[in-house]
Amino acid sequence: MTYRRRTLKPTKPMRVAEVLKGYLRSAGLAKRVGQASVVEECATLVGPRIAKAAVADSVTQDGTLFVRVPSRAWRQELSLMTPDILALVNRGRTAGQIRRIRWLVGEEKVGAR
Repeated sequence: MTYRRRTLKPTKPMRVAEVLKGYLRSAGLAKRVGQASVVEECATLVGPRIAKAAVADSVTQDGTLFVRVPSRAWRQELSLMTPDILALVNRGRTAGQIRRIRWLVGEEKVGAR
């Protein structure tokens, strides 16, 4: 029985971001990383007016984004704007879509991050 030696074909150099993106996709992690990135990007995605009053807290695996607001009045106003905010957050996002937003009233818990 003869075994063939497996050789790797030379490839062109790739950017680290491309390699990492490919790895995350093949490992099944791209969706979750896409969702988690919303927490850090939220202020930029929703604009300065909303970002002054709302702070993204966390996101669950099922696509629920938890956002903290300072008062019930802000929660009411932003909950009425939820469809528009979801559209802003998901614009251009292929992996890790946010499906719903839960508005939490109050300050961030100590040690939550």
